[in-house]
Amino acid sequence: MLETPESNVATDGRSPVRVLHVAQPTFAGVMVVVRDLANEQVKQGLDVIVACPETGGELSRHVQAIGAKWIKWEATRNPGPSAFRESLSLRKIIGDVQPDIVHLHSSKAGLAGRLAIRGRIPTVFEPNAWSFLAVSGLMYTAAVQWERWSARLTHATVCVSEDERAMGQSIGIRSPMHVIQNGIQLDHWPKPSDGEATRARATLEIPDDILHVVSVGRLCRQKGQDLLLQAWREVLEKFPKARLTLVGDGSDRASLEALAPPSIIFAGDSRAVREWYLSADLVVMPSRWEGLSLALLEAMATQRCVVAFDVAGMRDALTGDAGVLVAPESITGLAEAISSQLSSPNERALRAENARNRVESEFDIRRKGEKVSALYRQLIDRHGSK
Repeated sequence: MLETPESNVATDGRSPVRVLHVAQPTFAGVMVVVRDLANEQVKQGLDVIVACPETGGELSRHVQAIGAKWIKWEATRNPGPSAFRESLSLRKIIGDVQPDIVHLHSSKAGLAGRLAIRGRIPTVFEPNAWSFLAVSGLMYTAAVQWERWSARLTHATVCVSEDERAMGQSIGIRSPMHVIQNGIQLDHWPKPSDGEATRARATLEIPDDILHVVSVGRLCRQKGQDLLLQAWREVLEKFPKARLTLVGDGSDRASLEALAPPSIIFAGDSRAVREWYLSADLVVMPSRWEGLSLALLEAMATQRCVVAFDVAGMRDALTGDAGVLVAPESITGLAEAISSQLSSPNERALRAENARNRVESEFDIRRKGEKVSALYRQLIDRHGSK
C-alpha cells in the first residue's frame, strides 16, 4: 500500500483525498485531459496516482514529471478477450493503492475499471466521447447495452458537454451525470502578441500573401479529414491559391494523401501546434463526433476563428459568435462556411476575439479541477469513508 506524505494535508483539516486515475488510451486528447487534471489536483494537495500503460503514449512520463505517482497497468485500447485479465490486474492495483475514489477515463478504462470495482469504491467515469459513437450494427447495440448496465456500477459520470450528457440520457443511461467542461492550461496558450502570426508563418514557410487554413487532429475517421478534403475541392474553385495544412498523423494518412489535391500539406505530428494555429487565417474542425475537443479550445485560445461540424461539445464552446457551426457531415455546408469566412476578414477577426474571451472565461483547467475535486468530496462523504 502506498503511504501518504504527512505534508499532503487537505485545507479543511481532513486527510487528503487519494484519487486513482485509470487511463487507456494514453495519447492525444485523453492523455492531455488526465495530465492536466492530475496536475491541478497535485497543486490542490490531493494524493494523485495514475494507472496506465507505459507504452503507446507519453502519459506515464508526464504523470511523474508533475509530481504524481504512476503505476504500470498493461491494457490494450480496444475491448476483447484481454479485458478480463486487465480487469483482474486493475483490481490488484486498486487493492494495493486503497484509493478513496477512482476516476476512469475513456471507454476501455471504464470497462475494466467498473468490472474490477463493482461499486465498492466511489467511482467516477469520464467517457471523453461515448463508446457507441465509434461503432455500428451489433457493436453499437452491445456498446449501448454495456453503458446502460455499467451505469449501476458508477457513482457519477462526468460529461464534458451538455450534448454529451443529453446523448447519454437519450440511450437510457441512468447514472448521475454531471457536466464539467474540459479546460486547458491558459499559461501554455497565451494570447498572441503583435507580430507572432507573421513570425510563425516565416518559421513554417507559409507565404504572407496566401489564405491559410489549418486542421489539427489524429488522421482517423472520427476527426473527419476525409470530409474536409472533399469540401476543400469546392473551396479551391473560389480561392485557387488557398492552402490547407493537416497537422497530425494516424491510421488514415495514406488514404487521405491519395484523396488530397496537390496543394495540401501533411505536416505530421508536430510540437509546434501553436505556431500552426498562429499561421492560420482559419481553423477547421471537421470531426464526426467529440466530447469537447481540446484542439478546439487550443485554437480558440490562440485567437483563431473556427469552423466546425455541430457535433457534441462544439456548440458549448462556439456559442456567442465565437465560431461557425455547420450541419454534421455536410460537405457543401462546410465548403460554404470556409469560403464565407475566408471572404470576410473583419468577421473572422471578431469571431477570433470572441473565441479567446470565451476560453478565458469558461475553459480554464482550474475551473474543471475545482469542480471535479468538489464532486469527489461529495461522493466520498456519501459513499466512502473519509
